[in-house]
Amino acid sequence: MGTEGAGGFRLIAGRYRLEERVGRGGMGVVWRASDEVLGRRVAVKEFLPDDSLPDDDARRRRERTFREARAVCQLRHPHIIVVHDVVEHDGRPYLVMELVDGPSLAERIARDGPVGPAEAARIGIALLSAVHTAHEAGVLHRDIKPANVLIESGTDRVVLTDFGIAQVEGATTLTETGSFVGSPEYTAPERMSGLRTGPESDLWSLGALLCTALSGESPFRRDSLGGILHAVVSAEIRPPAEAEPLLPVVLGLLERDPDLRLGAADAERMLRTYLETGRTPAAPGGHRPAGAHGIGRLHRIGGRTHKPPVAYSPTRPDLPEGVPPPPGPAHPTAQPPPARPAPRGALVASLLVAALAGAGVSAAVLLLHQSGGAGDGTPGGTATTPATGTTGTPPFPTPATPSPGRTSRPGTGAHTAPSGYRTAHDPAGFSLAVPEGFTRSPRGERVYYLSPGQTFRLGVKVTGPQPGGPRGVLERSAAAGPENNPGYHDGRVTPTTHAGHRAAFWEFTWNGFSAAEGPRHTYDLCWEENGRLYDVWVSAPAGKVREAREYFDVAVDTFSAGG
Repeated sequence: MGTEGAGGFRLIAGRYRLEERVGRGGMGVVWRASDEVLGRRVAVKEFLPDDSLPDDDARRRRERTFREARAVCQLRHPHIIVVHDVVEHDGRPYLVMELVDGPSLAERIARDGPVGPAEAARIGIALLSAVHTAHEAGVLHRDIKPANVLIESGTDRVVLTDFGIAQVEGATTLTETGSFVGSPEYTAPERMSGLRTGPESDLWSLGALLCTALSGESPFRRDSLGGILHAVVSAEIRPPAEAEPLLPVVLGLLERDPDLRLGAADAERMLRTYLETGRTPAAPGGHRPAGAHGIGRLHRIGGRTHKPPVAYSPTRPDLPEGVPPPPGPAHPTAQPPPARPAPRGALVASLLVAALAGAGVSAAVLLLHQSGGAGDGTPGGTATTPATGTTGTPPFPTPATPSPGRTSRPGTGAHTAPSGYRTAHDPAGFSLAVPEGFTRSPRGERVYYLSPGQTFRLGVKVTGPQPGGPRGVLERSAAAGPENNPGYHDGRVTPTTHAGHRAAFWEFTWNGFSAAEGPRHTYDLCWEENGRLYDVWVSAPAGKVREAREYFDVAVDTFSAGG
């Protein structure tokens, strides 16, 4: 395949001598080479053949490669790799590009660690400007990731490279119809599902890239392909704490709805403002992406701005010191909230099936993942089943369970504190076992027992009977979950019994009240006993659900009315 020349190096198209393989890109190998006609150093990308394709498909693929490579050749931007030529040799296409002397962003992060917010903003500005130019020319990159961003030595110029799987708007893609190309951790959900590909998909990839630059890891990294696809399409988006200075941009780019995603020009202006002032402004037009973090969020409904409703939630008093808990009754009996769209679970499941099928993965992988294959160790939270919203932890017993209560532990009784716990006789008229070191913190009608640093929050509330009983109380609370708990998801209310009394169990995950705090998980049991309504809950970091469940079970098992 190629003509041997001096030193045994291959000569391509009579002028480009391949000297050293320097890496692999999408669908090909990249060589350091010399242009013997102009006497300059270049990089040459060799597109590798797919021997599994029939001859006609291989020919069509080669023709598309040439057509789309020629379109990329027309792009002129300081932060886009310069494509000098596209040639054919021995029936195989080669892309001839400028040679950028320097590491990729991925190599730089691996060598030196994550970058600071100012450097991330600089890189983001360069890439946003580059993709804006490409999009205006009708070219979508489709594989933006740290490995495809070069940092030129000596100048620190940021260069977007490897348009090997680029798509010219309106043309058939480089790869065969129905196949999946790209890097899943950086691929937009609408591309995963095969529903849509447009400029917005590149912007999602840039949002994930910024997170990686700032923290060293994509927010969608998981241990399996199924886990990655679920994280991209379904799981709550949790930017790293290091992204806090640039959070409005990151969240705007990682908006799942491509029609609401932050545009390239706006994102670039926001990052430039950060470099000039040290603060990132809010997205223009009141745009606030779904799943955004923060306290006291404002919601836009029908063109008007509203404060979130103050429906009961066990997490609402989980505010920083000095922020008062919501006023009013614990369990509102107001009109039910407006009808919401159908649960996302069924849609998510169908999207995951489509995405996995597009990636060449069997549906069995999806089913394994949905049944908890990711396990408690999966970064970003517990394993979930999107179609039902159940979490990977054991469900609370239902009335069909032979025993009406939880499985008791040795030494755990109504007034007995197991090892590592103490019995708290609360002035509010109840007693329970709480972990040693937890301190009492009354907040209005609620009583909290908090771990050092408030990492774990155990709460109790005692009221009179409420309409609908325990189940009605928690179902109203769950309906208002998204308003009271930023990023609320995977919530489910289950009717059950507790010590022979009518009860309901509520479990859900949410983002916490700040990006620094991170995602949290809550267990809540509400029951009626002797004309009173008791509510006990535990809120904890999503990565510590095992400890949280232990604290919750002990609190409920040892709870005694009357102190």
